[in-house]
Amino acid sequence: MAIDPKIWRLCLVTDRTLAGGRSLSDIVGASVRGGATMVQLREKHASTREFLEQAHALKTLLAPHNIPLIINDRVDIALAVDADGVHVGQTDMPIEQVRALIGPNKLIGLSITNHQQIMQADVALADYLGIGPLYDQTTKPDASKTLGVEGFRKLRQQTQKPVMAIGGLKADNSAPVIAAGADGLAVVSAIIKAADPESASRDFIKLF
Repeated sequence: MAIDPKIWRLCLVTDRTLAGGRSLSDIVGASVRGGATMVQLREKHASTREFLEQAHALKTLLAPHNIPLIINDRVDIALAVDADGVHVGQTDMPIEQVRALIGPNKLIGLSITNHQQIMQADVALADYLGIGPLYDQTTKPDASKTLGVEGFRKLRQQTQKPVMAIGGLKADNSAPVIAAGADGLAVVSAIIKAADPESASRDFIKLF
């Protein structure tokens, strides 16, 4: 499967709790106008029906722009809306089983937080890795210990897979992360909470 490496550059990871009552579709649309190259729908507290409805809405929004929609954790939701891929964590369904369900032509991402994880067999089966958290952040109260730029660099050197950095990223602290080998940035609050998500996304894209 040939993949344009530019798709990794800016992944907007959604969090409706940070949207301030605004429409998630409006925020995502603005971020795409600003240059977002991928969207990961993450719904930790929504019902299955709510998750499904939001996934349908974003798939409809993103498909005309050829922007991949990745579903966090839920393989069933990804299948139901024909999403472009699934992102899983260390305690989610093993990638081998995810692949068996979604087929060979969908993307699978895997979260990595430490050296032990990046040595596991699942890494070889993933299409890309999300490595972090880079910096202190507030969107995951159970987040692992921050890596910092040097910690990220050491993990990045352990793999040839495309890598997106995540965790506390802002436009003014992400340049060193790219210099340390990140193919892209996965951003939550710096875009979702921004008064102008389009401008915020553009600020990240300028770093490339």
